[in-house]
Amino acid sequence: MITRDPHAFFEHARDLTPDFGSAIARAAFLVAPDGFARAEQSAGDNRYMAQAQAFDAGRAGAQHRALHQALSQVLPTVCFAGDPETPDALFPNNVFATARSAGAAPRYLVGRMRHPVRQREAARSDIRRFFEDVLGYEEVDLSQQPHPCELTGAMVIDRSRGLGYAGLSERCDERGAALMHRAFGLRATLLFDLAQGEYHTNVVLAVLAGRAALVSPAGFADPAVAAAIAGFYGSRGIVLDAAEQAAFAANAIALSTYTLWMSAGASRALRDETRQALASAGFAVATVELDAIEAAGGSLRCCVGEVF
Repeated sequence: MITRDPHAFFEHARDLTPDFGSAIARAAFLVAPDGFARAEQSAGDNRYMAQAQAFDAGRAGAQHRALHQALSQVLPTVCFAGDPETPDALFPNNVFATARSAGAAPRYLVGRMRHPVRQREAARSDIRRFFEDVLGYEEVDLSQQPHPCELTGAMVIDRSRGLGYAGLSERCDERGAALMHRAFGLRATLLFDLAQGEYHTNVVLAVLAGRAALVSPAGFADPAVAAAIAGFYGSRGIVLDAAEQAAFAANAIALSTYTLWMSAGASRALRDETRQALASAGFAVATVELDAIEAAGGSLRCCVGEVF
């Protein structure tokens, strides 16, 4: 099922059992922020990106190393070298993703990026060979077709149920979302428009280990869609306010069953009721200081590629 109708989508989703696959990744991969700088093409539709003078390459590199060290305590985490010719490459989850579902061979996806500066990332043979030659994953290459589909930046996935939430913008059109739906092998995908000025779904929505969701209605063109998503997760559908979203609180990820990761800045922005709701859902919040990296318009979840 691929639909814009939240009622039809959730009527279908309620009949699905959480047996599609693991809700959390078994490993992670990063790309180092070598040559960290403002990518002017990306800045054209990323309102979260700071001006060039706010970029601090040394501090960003140190924070990224701290992130690598922290995640390595939780699950195997590989970090690939960066490239000054691809200054956005520290956000690899938009370009490379993996899928492993019952009855299907594990595969890796290569996304179609909107901007040429990011399209260069998709050509990296080392990352492709890691997935194909080292891990033995099958390739699904979407990078050469014309429809933008920036993988788990544009589509937030409930991996346990096989559900996709695809926010449409310049970074993902309807055809691109349909291609991702097929490539991830999902059971159902809900299409919706992001609010004007939003570029990726994963800055306004996070699904946490299939048990909870962080939802920012301000990031949706139709707040009723956000309400429907939050409602599906019941008391664990946690609604964020605009200030929490602006601090990247929705750009979070569960890398273990009971631990949620977000930037330290995002954590500081959480309201007491949000913290209490996360605790009630069984999540401890782990953080890494990433303010220098956030100058590039993304936060912790954007840095983390998942290996399923």
